[in-house]
Amino acid sequence: MDANELRSGVSRARRVVAKIGSRALAQDPDAAQRLAAEVAQCRHDKRAFVIVSSGAIALGCQRLGYRARPTEMARLQAAAAAGQSVLMHRYEAALGANGLTAAQVLLTHADLADRERLNNARQALAALLEAGAVPVINENDTVSTEEIRFGDNDQLAAMVAPLVGADLLVLLTDVDGVLDAAGERISVVTGELELAQRDPDPEQIGVGGMRSKIDAARKGCRSGASVVIASAMRPGVLAEVLAGNDVGTLFPVVAPALRARKHWIAYTLKPRGTVILDAGAVRALQTGSTSVLPVGVVGVRGQFNPGDSVRLVGPDGVEVGRGLTRMGTVDVARVAGQRNADLAEARGAGADDVIVVHKDDLVLGG
Repeated sequence: MDANELRSGVSRARRVVAKIGSRALAQDPDAAQRLAAEVAQCRHDKRAFVIVSSGAIALGCQRLGYRARPTEMARLQAAAAAGQSVLMHRYEAALGANGLTAAQVLLTHADLADRERLNNARQALAALLEAGAVPVINENDTVSTEEIRFGDNDQLAAMVAPLVGADLLVLLTDVDGVLDAAGERISVVTGELELAQRDPDPEQIGVGGMRSKIDAARKGCRSGASVVIASAMRPGVLAEVLAGNDVGTLFPVVAPALRARKHWIAYTLKPRGTVILDAGAVRALQTGSTSVLPVGVVGVRGQFNPGDSVRLVGPDGVEVGRGLTRMGTVDVARVAGQRNADLAEARGAGADDVIVVHKDDLVLGG
């Protein structure tokens, strides 16, 4: 399809996640109000919206008198606590002025890494959308640590998209879109990118940047959503995107989309270790639907337990996929290179008992 056809496909979106970053909010104090008004306008077309919003730490730094974004975890958490109520009050007032109900949702990475907690979050969000509310999602920075952080809200937004079944993710920022090497806005991205701009110092306001947005966009595309990176300062930007206009940078949906569980394995879980495969195992994975067997394993790195996420890399160190391991580090190392039939006979077990990563728990693509 050409660019116009891809853009027109966006106009059919019915469930939209809109993420706005700290820099955009800091540069324009009216950004939240304008976003709320645009959401209200676009909901008249029977669309549902979820807002993912940064800004709590930046607002908290102002309230607590910090001159710059702190680096110590405790002070970041303190800033988040001081700023989150202000941020939510702004959205409550802005959405309320447009006849909409705001609903605060705070998440940590641990909430989405655990399947039961993830499903609880999915059901709660579905209930809010069914009731006509607008969930306003932010990372729960007050209790987050490095171990359970998303990284930034671009990544959170990419994880929220499959959680709510979104067919469009809009990443609103302080620039017009992704720029090419000549500094011109790219309308549609279908291949690799060479960025023209350098991200500003992330310690000043937020932690995201254009590279993070592109990474989040690619993750969102694999969930079944189109993704647009556009300027939060452009009046009516959501309406223009949903009208199929040439605004921002479009990342078309990647077909076939990953199912929710596979997307969770590939992009939500943090790998605990690495399983190194020989060239034959890599070819087998890439050319067919097969599990990772001990015979194709040549080594392991890290410490992981059964059920943990692991990277799968070839002999050249290039990641070829991710999956949930059925064995811990010691057991994978012990059976590496051995044939399944020999292992099954020695253990008196079936072939499935000596699989390292089952094909149902495996996602290719790195």
